Parts: sequence; structure tokens; C-alpha cells
Amino acid sequence: MRFGVLLVALAAGCTHAADIEVKTPWTRATVRLLKVSGAYMELKSARGATLVGASSPVAGSVELHEMRMEGDLMKMRAVRRLALPAGKPVALTPMGYHLMLYDLRQQLVEGTRIPIRLEFEAAGGRREMVEVSAEVRPLR
Repeated sequence: MRFGVLLVALAAGCTHAADIEVKTPWTRATVRLLKVSGAYMELKSARGATLVGASSPVAGSVELHEMRMEGDLMKMRAVRRLALPAGKPVALTPMGYHLMLYDLRQQLVEGTRIPIRLEFEAAGGRREMVEVSAEVRPLR
């Protein structure tokens, strides 16, 4: 029965692990030669946690990035950690915090899904992995 609940959660685009909830993970489709894309979702931790890493079998590396305005310029920079305050949703969006998938091993095709593994650090330094299935949305 527990397996069935997990399957339903994955199919709905919502994944839970311990006290971490991931909603609507998605990425953009790519053209054939493009080797980079972004991944977006909403994260929430009941007791508070920190996103400390991510990986995917479709990418050579996955990095956490932040987009922000500095004066009149929009800048993107890598960040090592993203705090998830207890009970508050944190959005990964195209114009804010997001995941960058580098060195793509395949084209991301609209209508398919890709696996992404998120690594969190909870209180006391305990590490926890959460697997999500991100919907590939149109390139626009």
C-alpha cells in the first residue's frame, strides 16, 4: 500500500520525504545541440532544512543558482545552500533560485519526464535524498 501512495505522489508531481515536500518539479525542453537547462519547483520543510545539492542522470552536473538584479543588470550566480525555513514554501523559479542542469546527455523533449535527486541537510547535519520526476515543458 505504501508503494501505491508513493506512485500516486510521483505521478501528481508532488513528492514527500520525511518532512520535505516537493511540488510541481519541471524543466524546459531543449533543442538538439543545447547542453543546458533549468529546473524549477516548490520546496517546503515542516521542521526546516537546507537544500545542499542535486544530481540527475541526464546531466553531467547540477548546480543551485540565484538570479537577481544588481543595479540595472540581472545576474546569475551559483550558491552552495538554500535554507528552507520551517513551514514556509520556497520557490525555485526562472527569475530567482533555480537548478541549472549542465552537460546534458540527451535532448529534453516536451511531454517527457526526467529524474532529479535533491540532497537536503536537516537539523543535526542529517542528510536526506529526495527523488523527483520533473515534467519537461515547452521551450518558450
